Amino acid sequence: QVQLVESGGGLVQAGGSLRLSCAASGRTFSSYNVGWFRQAPGKEREFVAAIRRSGGLYYADFVKGRFTISRDNAKNTLYLQMSSLKPEDTALYYCAADPYSGTYYRPDSYVHWGQGTQVTVSS
Repeated sequence: QVQLVESGGGLVQAGGSLRLSCAASGRTFSSYNVGWFRQAPGKEREFVAAIRRSGGLYYADFVKGRFTISRDNAKNTLYLQMSSLKPEDTALYYCAADPYSGTYYRPDSYVHWGQGTQVTVSS
C-alpha cells in the first residue's frame, strides 16, 4: 500500500513554470510505475507523463518539450517540472502509482492516487 500527496500547484501566468511534487509513503516506492494525470472541469482525466520502475519515460504529445517527469526513489518523491505553461494546461493534476505493469497512459492501470493539486494558468 502506498499513499500519495501532491503539492506545488498554484496560479501562474502563461509562459511561466511550476514544479509539482508527489510524496509517497511506504518503503516500496521504487517498485511502482508512477505517472501524472490531469483533469479539467467537464473533461475526462488524461495522461500527462509516466516513469516506469525501469526508468523509461513517456509523455503525452501535448507536453513534449515542455514538461519533465522525474523520480527520486531515495526521497520517495515524484516530480513534474512544467515550463512554457499555457492556459489550456489549467487542471487538477494527480499523481498515481501502478504496482503491476499496466498500460502507462490508461488511468485504470493505476491503483493508488493522490488527492490532486490545482494548476491554473492565466492568459
